[in-house]
Parts: sequence; C-alpha cells; structure tokens
Amino acid sequence: MAEEMEVHGAMMRLALQEAVQGAEGGEVPVGAVLVDGFGDLIAKAHNMPISQCDPTAHAEILVLREGARRIGNYRLPGTVLYVTIEPCAMCVGAMLHARVSTLVFGARDPKSGAAGSVVDLTTVSTFNHTIEVVGGVEEESCARVIQDFFRRRRLQLDGRTGRGTEVAVTGSTRNRLVL
Repeated sequence: MAEEMEVHGAMMRLALQEAVQGAEGGEVPVGAVLVDGFGDLIAKAHNMPISQCDPTAHAEILVLREGARRIGNYRLPGTVLYVTIEPCAMCVGAMLHARVSTLVFGARDPKSGAAGSVVDLTTVSTFNHTIEVVGGVEEESCARVIQDFFRRRRLQLDGRTGRGTEVAVTGSTRNRLVL
C-alpha cells in the first residue's frame, strides 16, 4: 500500500508539472497523466480548451485521445489516469467508455466533480463499467496550483474594465470565456 501511494504521488507530481505548463499558457491549470498497468507512462497533457478553441479539450480527454492513439485502440483497460482535480461528468464519461481501470485525482471539485463530490458516475451499477477511484493524492499541492492561478487572474483584472479584460466563468471553473 505504501509503495502504491509513492507511485501515485510521483505520477501526480508529473500531472502537476503539466498543470503548471497549462497555466503558463493561460489555461486553467489541470494536468493529467495516463499509465499502463505496469506504471509506464503512455501519455500526459494539460487543459487546452482556450488555445484549441475546443470545449472538450480538458486534460483528461486529451490524455485519453493520445493514449488511444499510441496504443492503437480506443479501449484502455488496465490503465490508470491521474488528474490534478476531480474530473467533470464529460471526462468521467470518456473514461468509462475507454474502460480506464483506475482514476487517481488530487483536489476535489465541489462545483462539478463527478467522482464523488457532486455526483459519482464511477460506480453507477447500470453502466457496463466502473472505475476504481483514489482521491486526495497530493491534494494540497493540486488545490494550491488552481487557487494561485485564479488569485493571480483576479489581481490582473482588478481595476480594469473594457472588452477583452473581463472573464466570465461558465459552469465549471475549467470553462472560461474571455469577453
């Protein structure tokens, strides 16, 4: 168990590096890593909905796409997906379709988390797949990255007015619209 938590911590720190890279590019800092059953890295990604003009370009979706491409199959059984914040319903749905075995996340998302915080789609008995979930890995570090990002964003916007400077949050904190 202790060895497994060490692996989870190391993979989450890799996901955190991805999140920071996303923040540097102006994206909401969410990072994800996909590994196989042996712990070998398959893919890593960070949020890119703003830069790709794609509302589905969450870190989890991008890592699943790249993992499926590398493996050559849209099914990813035996894989573990690490993400810095609890995934939304769209991302959990994609993980269910991909047959991801385990989800490991850092910070809970009390506004749109779909792995236990708002709803738990990982264990719905009528679905044809369930996902084992481990939450709270490197939780403080994961929460701090997101909190710091929005704190800096608010400071940048403080006192400014006019087009192009306001940020409207639409739904989850991951989905921002710059007006």
